[in-house]
Amino acid sequence: MKTTSWLASLGVLAAAALGLHAVAADLSKPVKVFILMGQSNMVGMGNVAGDKGETLEKAVKTEKLYPYLVDGAGNWAERDDVRFVQVMVGRGGGMNVLNNGPLKVGKGKIGVEYGFGHAIGDRLDEPVMLLKSCIGNRALGWDLLPPGSKGFEFTSKDRKTGKDVTHVYAGYKQSPDRWEKGTEPVPIAWYAGKQYDDDVANAKKVLSELGTYYPGAKGFEVVGFLWWQGERDCGSEALSSRYEENLVNVIKSLRKDFNAPNAKFVIATLGEAVKGGGGNTETVMNAMMAVDGKSGKYPEFKGNVATVYTHDMARGGSGNGHYGGNAKVYMDVGEAMGKAMIELLKP
Repeated sequence: MKTTSWLASLGVLAAAALGLHAVAADLSKPVKVFILMGQSNMVGMGNVAGDKGETLEKAVKTEKLYPYLVDGAGNWAERDDVRFVQVMVGRGGGMNVLNNGPLKVGKGKIGVEYGFGHAIGDRLDEPVMLLKSCIGNRALGWDLLPPGSKGFEFTSKDRKTGKDVTHVYAGYKQSPDRWEKGTEPVPIAWYAGKQYDDDVANAKKVLSELGTYYPGAKGFEVVGFLWWQGERDCGSEALSSRYEENLVNVIKSLRKDFNAPNAKFVIATLGEAVKGGGGNTETVMNAMMAVDGKSGKYPEFKGNVATVYTHDMARGGSGNGHYGGNAKVYMDVGEAMGKAMIELLKP
């Protein structure tokens, strides 16, 4: 915990009861960095303002949920020990900085960062950075394909002719996304893994300029990754069939790229994915469950990879519909991912 004496602890508890976070970041310690990646729901699509619909304001001020988000005066609370940085590739390339400051609810949309950030901030003594680098409508099997991933062949029925057709699907750095077997691929202005490369490069840029994004910080350590993605892959039988292999590769690649071999990895399933639901959506969900260290399928992931099953938190919504903008979905998933990360960090 952040304090050692029982009296100081009592003060922190009293502050917490009022929604205050008075403990300043101890910048003598390296910043603990958590990198958030995925597609649109990781970007954040929960509504904040208004009392109509399932907004965050309604959840907090009317339903009295998530009391840690507000201070004693009823304003959005600000955490000095947790900073939230969000970056995204711009339309013309380069990096756009969407957020850079203490963790505090703003006027836009929310993602999992608030539920996760408060949980992890309360758990760690060190200063924390939540570094979100992602954009919407991206597939793991194409845009986010990690380095070293091989191409593959997949046979399916042509919708017009009803005949079986085999396509070659791109491996890392190949283009286009697929082409009919036996034909010459015609590259496009994109390649397999382009979004992975961009998102990783942007996150690395933030960390290379640490003082700009965490003033006063003396150093950092990447200790965890959050992954919430998969809607785009569910639209393809071929890509969903490779999701497990690609997910294993992305876990290993991210740890390598950020020189963080011991970093913990927490995955959230798609809210519409349910056991026994069938189709590509269940295929992707099963892939996520398979890499959980508790499944035993990948012994090297035991104690360092966890998957959170989110169906019961989705309130009937789906990832493709951004859960209707329901802020409680994003808060609950964030809290659950925080709980899972804390469990992995215990040792």
